[in-house]
Amino acid sequence: MRVRVLGCSGAIAKDSRTTSFLVDSDVLVDAGTGVGDLTLEEMRAIRHVLVTHSHLDHIAALPLMVDSIASQLKDPIRICALPGTIAALKTHVFNNVIWPDFSCIPSPQAPFISFHEIQVGQTLELGGKYIEVLPAVHTVPACGFALTTGNGNGCWVFTGDTERNPAFWRRINQIDVAALVIETAFSNRERELAHRSLHLSPHALAEELDCIDKGKRFPIYITHTKPAETELIMSEIQKFDQTQPFGPDVSHDIRWLRAGQEFEL
Repeated sequence: MRVRVLGCSGAIAKDSRTTSFLVDSDVLVDAGTGVGDLTLEEMRAIRHVLVTHSHLDHIAALPLMVDSIASQLKDPIRICALPGTIAALKTHVFNNVIWPDFSCIPSPQAPFISFHEIQVGQTLELGGKYIEVLPAVHTVPACGFALTTGNGNGCWVFTGDTERNPAFWRRINQIDVAALVIETAFSNRERELAHRSLHLSPHALAEELDCIDKGKRFPIYITHTKPAETELIMSEIQKFDQTQPFGPDVSHDIRWLRAGQEFEL
C-alpha cells in the first residue's frame, strides 16, 4: 500500500495545499486543494473518497474533481463519510446552489457520485485495503482512519482534525501502527483558540502523545499547520520533545509532513 501526500497544510499559500492523501491509485482520504495536483488520468482512477469531516479545507476540491472527470465515469465515485458529514455535503455543497447535485446527475439511477454512511469502529474493505474508522473530537462530526493491507506491515493512521481524544489513544494502543499523522493547527500562543476550535497546539500535543503506551514506537508526522506558523509550531514541538521527555528513556520520532511525501506499507 502506498500513501501519497497531496496536501497537508491548514490553509493555502504558494506550495501549501490543504489536506488530501491518495492511497494506491483508487482511494482518496479527504479532498482538499492538494487534489488539484493530480492529472486527469489519476483522478479517473479514484473509486472511493473517505472524508474525515465537512470543513472546507478537507472537501474543497471534491466537487471540482468530480466535475473534471464526470463525462468519463463508468460508475459513481463512492463518498464514504459519517452521516453528519454526508448531510452537510448534501445541504451545503451538492445542493444545486453552490454546486450541482451529482448524486442524481445525470440520473438518479446512474449518478456521478454515491454517498455511503460509515460509523466509528467500523472496518471497510476497499480494493484490498482495510480501513478502520477512528474517533475524533471536533466542532462538527469527524473521524480519523487507520489503513492497512493486513500484510503485517502495520497501519497508516490519520487522526483527522481533533482535539484531546482519549478514545482515539485507547484504540491506537491496541493496534500495530506503522506511522501516525496527527494535526497541530495552532502554535502555543494561540492555544486558547486551538482549544475553542477543537484543534491541537504543541502544548496539547505533548499531553496527547503521553497517552501512547511506553512500549510503542512509530514515527509521528505533524500535519495541518498554518503556513504562516509552521516553523514556529515545529520549533515549539521540538522544544517540548527535547526538554520534557516522558521519562529518561522515552523520545518521540516527530517529523513535519510535507506534500509529495510517500509512505510504503
